[in-house]
Amino acid sequence: MSLFQRWAYIVKEALDKSFSVAKFFCAIHVTNTYLFSTAMVQGPSMLPTFNLNGEIVLLDRISTRYGKVGPGDVIIVRSPENPRNVVTKRIIGMEGDSITYIVDPTHSDRTETIVVPKGHVWVEGDNIYNTYDSRNFGPVPYGLLQGKVFWKIWPTSAFGSIGRRPQIGNPAFKVLSVRLCLLHGT
Repeated sequence: MSLFQRWAYIVKEALDKSFSVAKFFCAIHVTNTYLFSTAMVQGPSMLPTFNLNGEIVLLDRISTRYGKVGPGDVIIVRSPENPRNVVTKRIIGMEGDSITYIVDPTHSDRTETIVVPKGHVWVEGDNIYNTYDSRNFGPVPYGLLQGKVFWKIWPTSAFGSIGRRPQIGNPAFKVLSVRLCLLHGT
């Protein structure tokens, strides 16, 4: 085998391996961007659904693209106020829904009602006493939804499915009714 033939063989093998690696990374990119990905969820706003120190979850990116999310689903949303940040919240209402919420649950029982505009969703954290959500920044455009959280994968003690939380009214009213029961001694 001549020197030229050896170099041609080496170059051909290198190109074959490079294309295989490129295809692999393209498949990972497509999967991560359009199908499924992982995310780190942390902070107090989604207590008790997620722990304070953080959990790694799987996201279904298909559901948000095809409008297959609804009230009770936990989603990852690009922050409307700072697009560099993503936040984890629960969908409370979809476009056209009338949402009544407690404006500041730590200081008063004053409520407001809003109709979610077309192309938007209303999101709130599960821990309404320590969350920054639609009560602060308003309805979120549907285009900012990044994915629906469907499975906890880390820590292993939390491993499992995240289903839709059954919504019996607005969670803010549960707090309001508990407060009223405590005030009236019932």
